[in-house]
Formats: sequence, structure tokens, C-alpha cells
Amino acid sequence: MTTATQWAAEGDDVLASFPANLTGVLLGYARVSTKGQLLDRQIALLTDCGCAKIFADKKSGKNAEREELWNALEYARPGDTIVVPSLDRLGRSIQDLISIVAGLRKRGIGFRSLHEALDTTTPGGRLVFHVFAALAEFIRELIVQGTHEGLAAARARGERIGRPPAMTEEQILHARSMLANPEASISSIAKLLGISRTTLYKYVPELKAGHRPAIGAQPGDGHALEA
Repeated sequence: MTTATQWAAEGDDVLASFPANLTGVLLGYARVSTKGQLLDRQIALLTDCGCAKIFADKKSGKNAEREELWNALEYARPGDTIVVPSLDRLGRSIQDLISIVAGLRKRGIGFRSLHEALDTTTPGGRLVFHVFAALAEFIRELIVQGTHEGLAAARARGERIGRPPAMTEEQILHARSMLANPEASISSIAKLLGISRTTLYKYVPELKAGHRPAIGAQPGDGHALEA
């Protein structure tokens, strides 16, 4: 993602005229998230505003395989402008939106959203997207900070951090009691407990040495193990 900080570091003047001369064409992009929805209204809006070519996807914004969007971005040339009916038609998130628009800007391609009346070929439109980028970066930093603080508080309360153990203490005791029976195989016990042999070996480490718990032995009670 291209952040406001990265834009500044690259010396990008967000208010500068870019592209300087709009010599290209308007290219429309429309999208609906389900097959039952119609593209007619979006296509009509894009046609009315003068789009010479329109690309359309019938897929969710969460779906990374938006073939027609990538076709539109590849088709566009410096001086062209990508037009969408609304911002949510282009990006899956504000970060995705900013990344796409920043990529267009670097290639000398404009971006326009009809519903929000945003146009990156104008100083006001570029300023709005610059603010969007700064807000997205600020929100990301807040989330990271909040996550770190939450983890620190959980550790201070003695709570376990990370994935839960594959076997509970009760399951381990149950496994040891079954392993004490020489007729019970390791595979059958693992299957009965819904775990893998590897997990069983991990939580009953004496099995790695070829030993099985003796009948009546409890974990850590010092009783001998029988092979």
C-alpha cells in the first residue's frame, strides 16, 4: 500500500497537475457482487459521462480475481482517466482503493468517481485522496498499537497468548491411561482422541524413546515406564 508518508518521501506534490494534459479517453469500470444483480444502471452512468470503453465484473469486491478491473488498468495509457460509478466499485477497502489510485497516478492516469464527485485530475480531488491515505495510515497505526496494548494486558493477567494447545490436560491423562494398555495401538488412540500421531508424541514425549506409561502411573509421579 502506498501511504501518505511514502508519497511525501517520493516528493509527490499532491496538488500538482497530473497528468498535465488529458489527451486520452475515459475508461469506465463497473462491478456487481452477485450474478442476480444487473450492471445496466452503472453502465448507463458511465456511458452518459462519455466513457469510450467500459469494463465490467460480476464478482465480490473481496474476490481478488477481478479480471476486468485488471484488464482496465492494463489497457489504460497515460492521459486516460478511469471512471467508476462509486468508490466501492473499485476497491475492496480504503487501503486497496488508495493503492490502485496511487498506481494510476504514477502512470499518469486519472481517476474519477461519479457518486462522490472525486476527480484526481483536479487539485481538490488529489487533496481528498491524500487525506484518505493519511487517515488509512493513521487507522492502521492505531490498530497495531491497540493490538500490542491488548496483548500486553492479557499477558499481565496471566492469559495464554496464541493458539490453544492441541491436547488438554484431561486428554493427556486419558491418552496415558489408554497407552498403559499394551493392546492399544498408538494410531488407534490418536484416532480416538481426534489428533495425529505427531501430536500424541509431542504431548507424551516418553513415546519418542519407545516407552509407554506403566499401568497405574501418573504424569510426573516418578513411576518407572515399561517398554
